[in-house]
Amino acid sequence: MQAVKMYTTAVCPYCIRAKQLLAARGVTQIEEIRIDQDRAALTQMMELTGRRTVPQIFIGDTHVGGCDDLMALDARGELLPLLGA
Repeated sequence: MQAVKMYTTAVCPYCIRAKQLLAARGVTQIEEIRIDQDRAALTQMMELTGRRTVPQIFIGDTHVGGCDDLMALDARGELLPLLGA
């Protein structure tokens, strides 16, 4: 299974939903980077993605985007193949 990395904050409901969806698809480990605890991580996230909102989700080297992007990927049937790649 591909490594999953997610930029998050403590109180983000979209982050929680994204983690729930990933868990439902068999992901047991997520590298969670809390931008509310590490301002340098916020800068890094913005440089990598061009976005300021969380979550920002990476599966392997692929930037998936946010929670809505993850859910759309799953609805198209493309999430499981990406996780398994």
